Amino acid sequence: MNTKAKLLGAVALVAVTLPGHAVADTADKRIALSNNYAGNSWRQAMLESWAKVGDKAVEDGLVASADAFTTSENQATEQAAQIQNMILQGYDAIVVNAASPTALNGAIKEACDAGITVVSFDGIVTEPCAWRIAVDFKEMGRQQVEYLAGRLPDGGNLLEIRGLAGVFVDDEIHAGIEQGVTEFPKFKIVGSVHGDWAQDVAQKAVAGVLPSLPEIVGVVTQGGDGYGAAQAIKAAGRDMPIIVMGNRQDEMKWWAEARDENGYETLSLSIAPGVGTLAFWVAQQVLDGAEVPKDLTVPFLKVTQETLDETLAATPAGSVANVEYSQEDAKSVISAAN
Repeated sequence: MNTKAKLLGAVALVAVTLPGHAVADTADKRIALSNNYAGNSWRQAMLESWAKVGDKAVEDGLVASADAFTTSENQATEQAAQIQNMILQGYDAIVVNAASPTALNGAIKEACDAGITVVSFDGIVTEPCAWRIAVDFKEMGRQQVEYLAGRLPDGGNLLEIRGLAGVFVDDEIHAGIEQGVTEFPKFKIVGSVHGDWAQDVAQKAVAGVLPSLPEIVGVVTQGGDGYGAAQAIKAAGRDMPIIVMGNRQDEMKWWAEARDENGYETLSLSIAPGVGTLAFWVAQQVLDGAEVPKDLTVPFLKVTQETLDETLAATPAGSVANVEYSQEDAKSVISAAN
């Protein structure tokens, strides 16, 4: 079974009702992406997937446009203004990767009141009128500590690398890591830095905190930070701990090289950047009359020692292990939940 089939098979949606046929044509509908940040490989892959799938949907006459807009800074005020501009431009649906789960709610409500379909994903929003597509980020954090407990039964000190401060994803993964440490109390978080889901930022942050830390047996992460952490730890002359990776090509390449050199073993997990394409098709299906629940959960993509070579070979240099969704995939996900 391929990666997409595994992900689709594992998708958990709640109480979906799907009409027997589409009740509206979406050929004249315009969909926009409001993205709060593009400063790492995951976001770049997400934008590339959106463009690939959206451009094809326009070419096939399924929608009139699938435009993407990214704010220059990860600021909720800037993104709210961007969304308000999209309302004025008359988009039929807005797909949002949000800077904050709550700070955009006013702008989201304005869009809904104007009759616009709003679908949030990854960085989701709490405004009730919007749809939400997310992975169980908290479980993603918890599983990292559970994995380390299986590898290191005596526990030890952990370094936590967090993502962008204030974003839903960062808060949820952090909460999961805290839950994991509570479940496996032999572990202790002795240092925490923000890596902003970017290797260069993570490397500088880890290098800055290492001199003040005791021996580290593991590094729990959020994605886009594993390779940077490894570089900083190596430069400091420390023993290499088990660093949980986040499906980026550069860190998987480092992992494979370390495995071949000294048997290094770890786990990698992250949300697939192509989840944005699922959000696109969910928006299209809502516009087409399908009844879709407001809260949808998709599984995260996991890479193990056994699947590392296959996944690495399929991931372009500088990118992220990915899955893109088609309209048929979205329909199958909805139908499977009945």
